[in-house]
Amino acid sequence: MGALEELERYAVKHASEAVRLDRQGARGLALTEYQKAVEVLLKLCSLYPNSPQHEIYMQRIDAYRQRIKSLQGGDGRPLTAIERETATHEGDGRLHQLTEKPQVHWEDIANLSDAKKAIIESVVYPTKRPDLFPLGWPRGILLYGPPGCGKTLLAAAAASEIDANFYCVDASSIMSKWLGESEKNVARLFDEARSKAQNGKPSIIFIDEIDSLIAVRVEEVGGEARARNQFLKEMDGILDKNRKTYVYVFGATNKPWALDEPFIRRFQKRIYVPLPDLEARRQLIKIYSKELDFAPDADLERLAVLTEGYAGSDIRDLLQTAHTKVVREFFQSGGAENSEAKPRPITMQDLLEALSERKPSVSKTMLQAYKKWASEYGAL
Repeated sequence: MGALEELERYAVKHASEAVRLDRQGARGLALTEYQKAVEVLLKLCSLYPNSPQHEIYMQRIDAYRQRIKSLQGGDGRPLTAIERETATHEGDGRLHQLTEKPQVHWEDIANLSDAKKAIIESVVYPTKRPDLFPLGWPRGILLYGPPGCGKTLLAAAAASEIDANFYCVDASSIMSKWLGESEKNVARLFDEARSKAQNGKPSIIFIDEIDSLIAVRVEEVGGEARARNQFLKEMDGILDKNRKTYVYVFGATNKPWALDEPFIRRFQKRIYVPLPDLEARRQLIKIYSKELDFAPDADLERLAVLTEGYAGSDIRDLLQTAHTKVVREFFQSGGAENSEAKPRPITMQDLLEALSERKPSVSKTMLQAYKKWASEYGAL
């Protein structure tokens, strides 16, 4: 796969995730994904200015920017990488917080009962009845596991459940942008979250790809070391059991073994978010199939069995592939010229062909690595 095809794949991935989150009402998270899609498309335009797809890229960029404008309710200025969801506005030191809490609920997440239970016990119960927790409660929650299994949605559902201020931060973007000033901005982020929490409304700081921020380093430049030290200091502050602080830090990572040990213990709850089991796959297929039309021979129960080892995002991509095939045939046959016509239903053969083309994104070796890490550091 060439560089152009790889970048196009990333753009499609972020755009598809943005639309899915947007439909669920998780507008702040959707905004993040729209902006990531815009960034990738802009890179495509700069690297391949003579590409025949250049005009299409620009049309998509304009469309996503319009949606970003609508979600922001502002002047439509695209967010930079550092401004996504929670960020410092350069020059004034203020933080941008989601204007609307994520509209994601526990029932929107297929299965993951152990993870939901651990989060409810750590976040929801103490927020509602702090008097029942004389020893304090966990405020650092690490979600780890294969990509595409619902870590972001779990954090969003927790924020929705307790009506929290929700700050979503991309760790890799933070470090690349905050070099030299990063420790000040880490402090501002926590100060803002604490200030909001002191007014009676909990705050959740969600750090995606947290391994980019607190991974083991052989060599560090000054800004990176200061940012990590500041993060340790802030985490120690919110973990003090004598402080009735309603600030929670959720970290998500696909590579927990890359985390530096001093940071691991700051996350009192370390929750494995595994690949979906059979029941979860049934639920995921049902969720993603709501707007699809299937032929009578399409056996979705069999599909759930055949997709063992597939992540939630893999299952979505699988159904998307089958649906795209049907739509492609519809266009090639000329049927799309009739606005009243519809593509044929998706058959079992379409699903089986998609299954043969799309393999699981998580290897058995990686699954063994997760299980090994969980046996050493897991803390439900």
